[in-house]
Order: sequence, then C-alpha cells, then structure tokens
Amino acid sequence: MLAALVTASSKDRGSKWFSLIDKVWRDSTLQAAWQQVKSRRGAGGVDGISIARFEAQAEKYLGELAEQLKTGHYRADAVRRVEIPKTGGGSRPLGIPTIKDRVVQAAVKRVMEPIFETRFCETSYGFRPGRSCKDALRAVDGWLRQGYTHVVDADLKSYFDSIPHERLKARVAERISDSKVLALIDGWLQQDIVQELKRWTPTSGTPQGAVLSPLLANIYLHPLDEHMRASGYKMVRYADDFVILCQSAHEAQQALVEVQRWMTDNALELNMDKTSLGDCRQKGQGFEFLGYHFEAGRRLVRKKSLTKFKDAIRERTGRTRSLSMRDIVAELNPVLRGWYAYFRHAIATTFVPLDAFVRRRLRAILRRREKRVGPGLCLADHRRWPNSHFAELGLFTMYAVRRAASQPR
Repeated sequence: MLAALVTASSKDRGSKWFSLIDKVWRDSTLQAAWQQVKSRRGAGGVDGISIARFEAQAEKYLGELAEQLKTGHYRADAVRRVEIPKTGGGSRPLGIPTIKDRVVQAAVKRVMEPIFETRFCETSYGFRPGRSCKDALRAVDGWLRQGYTHVVDADLKSYFDSIPHERLKARVAERISDSKVLALIDGWLQQDIVQELKRWTPTSGTPQGAVLSPLLANIYLHPLDEHMRASGYKMVRYADDFVILCQSAHEAQQALVEVQRWMTDNALELNMDKTSLGDCRQKGQGFEFLGYHFEAGRRLVRKKSLTKFKDAIRERTGRTRSLSMRDIVAELNPVLRGWYAYFRHAIATTFVPLDAFVRRRLRAILRRREKRVGPGLCLADHRRWPNSHFAELGLFTMYAVRRAASQPR
C-alpha cells in the first residue's frame, strides 16, 4: 500500500487522494501502528490504559478501533499535558494522548506520510524517514565550507502551540480530500487538554508528544522551505529549528527580513530574543544548531548539551549505588557511546575533561565504599584507582576513541 502511494504521488505531484480511510483501518496498518507505539513505550493517557494493559488485550482494542473507524464512531480522548523541565530553567509542555489515540494517529501517519514526502524539500530534515540530525549537520557543514558563513540562527516562538488550525487543515486538504481522514485530523486538533485540575480546548497548535504532530508541523512549514529555496537562500531546517547560511552580512540581513515577513503572513512569530545573525568565523558571533555550537571555524558542544550529559552521568553514579563497579560501568557505556557517536565531530579537547568527570564520579563511589573521608584525596584516589583500573573494567573512554580514529591508517 505504501509503495503504491509513493509511486503514484511521485508520478503526479499535484494529485489529491480521495479514498484513504479504508487504508487506515486495515488490519495490517493498525497492527504496524500498534507495534510502533509499543516500541516507543511512554506513559498512558487520561483513560489510564498503559502500554502493558493495551498489549494484554491488543487484538480486542485494535478490533474495536477498526470498527469505530469504519463506522465513523471513533472519537479522540483528551490529551494529558505535563511540563518537562528544560536544561537551564523553564519547562516545555508535552501532550500525552491515550494509547488508542496514538495507535490511530500512527496509522493515519503511515498513510499520509508518503503522500507529502514526495513534495517535501531536501532542505528539511526533522522527523522524516531516512533523514536525521547528522544529515542536517552535514548540510550545514557543507555550506560553511563553501563560504556561507554569515548565518541567521532563527528561533520560532512556541511553534507547536501556535500553528493556526484552519490554515494547517487547508494545507493538508491540498493533497487529501478524504473527508473522514480530514475529520480525524480536525478532531485531534480540537482535543481537550487536561493539566491537573484544568481542562480547555486549544484554538491553535498541535501537541508536542502526539504521533502526528511532527508531520503536521512539517506540512505547515513546507511553504517556507519552498519560498526560501525559490529566493535563493541556503536554509537547513530540522522541524522548527532552522538556520539560513549566506555569503555576506547584507544577504543575511535580507534573509532575516524575508523570514520575518513570511512568519507574519502565516500567523507565526520569531522569538527575536533568541534569533541571531552573525559571521560565525568571528569569535562571539557563532550559532547553535542541533546540540552543536559553530564558532571561529570550530565545532563545539553547546553548554546545554554538556549540562544534559553530566546530569545523565550523575543519575547513574550516585555515591550510594550498590551495584558492582563493573555493572555500573556496563550501565554507563551505552550512554557514553551514544553521546560520543553524536558529538564525535566536536573539537578533540571536548572529551578529556568529560572522561575525567566520569572517572571522578566513579572514584567517589569507591571512596565512599571504603569509608575514606577528608579533603585532599583527589591525588590519592587517582593513585589508588588509576585510569587503567577503569579501562580494565571496560569503561568507554571518548578521548581514546577519538585519538584512535584520528590516527593515519
């Protein structure tokens, strides 16, 4: 089914799709959607049904959803809203639909995505099949190497909460004319939000955390991608995070004006306090994108990413942990490997202090176990448990891996 949609869409980019709902409630689609939702785990919604409870009666629940979709009796439940703390202060709202609603949204996404993917621009990387943060970073790096060093680092103000419903639905309707699928999307956009004792119906936006939200967000910003490409600008976008790379300060200023105009025309707003413009070759004029900080010809790890990494290490290296040191190391290694795999292109000096930080945390556990207290123990601890001690336990060391990778072969 998906292959047929891709083939047909690629042949006729202006085509509309009139009959899709039968593909949504098809057993194979719902089964695949459920497997996707289950693999991502996550908390349950307002109905109290968890992943485990749904799994125990999956056939029953999927059958009920299929019947409701066939007969038009499916209705979305309210979305449970929680606040997720941000590194450095503040919080980000996260919407948690019920498991049932996530399954139906995943099914709709499987049907809709191939239709819109054929139109999306190469400059868009976020939440798209076969594309990743690393691809977006490679694109940015490529333009910088070609001399596009004057960068507009744009920040959208509460994008997911600000998308205007009617305009979004109009953009979806440009490709989809199945009234039942459009009604599903309309129902999700109007789902009540429940947060503690408060309940309200949103008039704009799509909840961060909903399965379909990233696709809808890309659909709404797709005209921006087209507009900037037609205007000759080099833009790289990952969801609502994007940069525009230019060859001069004048061009960058023009690009910023163009983006501001587009945002105003489309009922969105730039957060000017976080939007910057500068020549990233100059110290103090760098920009941040997807966890990295680009400045003066170097790729650094941004401070928030470093803080988040250290917090993750602290969570796993509390001094009162009772696991064996080998088990603690085994628990740390996936975190270290994953973090290094993403940030391995940062300057090499990034990794030495972070490796030392990890070992200090481990030595603090060992010191407590031996009831060794008092000031001035750092050097003694290092002698008692040298770096080689942790290497023998299999601790992943980022700088060693980076150095080995840079050696000529």
